[in-house]
Amino acid sequence: MSATDQLEAPPGGVGRGDSGGPMTRLLKSWRLAGIFIPFVILFVVLSIASAPFLHTANLINILDQQASYLDIAAAGTLVLVAGGIDLSVGATYGLTTVIAGELALHGQPVLAIVLAVAAGLLVGLVNGLIVTVLRINPLIATLATSFVIAGAALKVTSGNLVVLSATSSFFRFANAQFLTIPSAVWMSAAFVAVLALLLARTTFGRHVVAAGGNAEAARLAGVRVNLIRVVTFVISGGAAGLGGAIDTSRLLSAQAGSGGSQLAFTVLAGIVVGGTSIAGGEGSVVRTAIGVLFIALIGNGFNLLGVDPLYQQIVLGLLLIAAVALDVWARRRRR
Repeated sequence: MSATDQLEAPPGGVGRGDSGGPMTRLLKSWRLAGIFIPFVILFVVLSIASAPFLHTANLINILDQQASYLDIAAAGTLVLVAGGIDLSVGATYGLTTVIAGELALHGQPVLAIVLAVAAGLLVGLVNGLIVTVLRINPLIATLATSFVIAGAALKVTSGNLVVLSATSSFFRFANAQFLTIPSAVWMSAAFVAVLALLLARTTFGRHVVAAGGNAEAARLAGVRVNLIRVVTFVISGGAAGLGGAIDTSRLLSAQAGSGGSQLAFTVLAGIVVGGTSIAGGEGSVVRTAIGVLFIALIGNGFNLLGVDPLYQQIVLGLLLIAAVALDVWARRRRR
């Protein structure tokens, strides 16, 4: 068994066989390879088409810019696998950036990081309780809370931009260098690795898969489905808070309108393009990370090749449609 397989949640939970004809075997092979094949192809194409692409500075810059996206997408994978969806991460990210920015501006760098993450955890807890206790569809619930969170973020700064100094100690949180790589990248790599292991190698991860694959069967088997889903929302909110603190430190600025729906849907695209089923019960944090970087490579390639950035949104939309269509087709084949 490969390392990739070991870090991947089993498709759809226990009891779903995949034996069948050539088409089914092809489908299984595709799911194992997933986003890796197009990622490698795109990487090779950009390496040939643009000389600056392979420069170390460019590759590190891609990872640095995507650090918060990787954190949020990794946590969002758990939510989606458990049968939920979190559209409030963009607004939560915006709120936590201004919380971190305001506290760092007043000389409280440690408190800025702690309270940003804590605010994200609180938002995730509220989302989880609304979905499980009030039994509101997670898409509607998190869309609604995103408006509330965005309003709270505007209230914190009265809509003003928070600007920090490069001499502040808070700047080093995301910009300290180790082996020429910023600390934001190292934190993101560690966070993604932890969530990958959590989903693939722990009892909690198996319960997440079971909750999303067949909630009723999971309950009968003793899985506390509602608790599992609440925990995944809490992790998602905390990741958005961490991402907000990282980017505030990295960019030395914060604004309530940052993130928003664009961040939420870009993260969701990375998760789905990475092979996580929109219907729940199946997904991989590792493939999500590759999906996020795949989308980042598209944007970077467009910039290096001088392609109109408007086409990036079109390509992203088409990728999302293709990924969801593939997921629907795959589920029909298994049934």
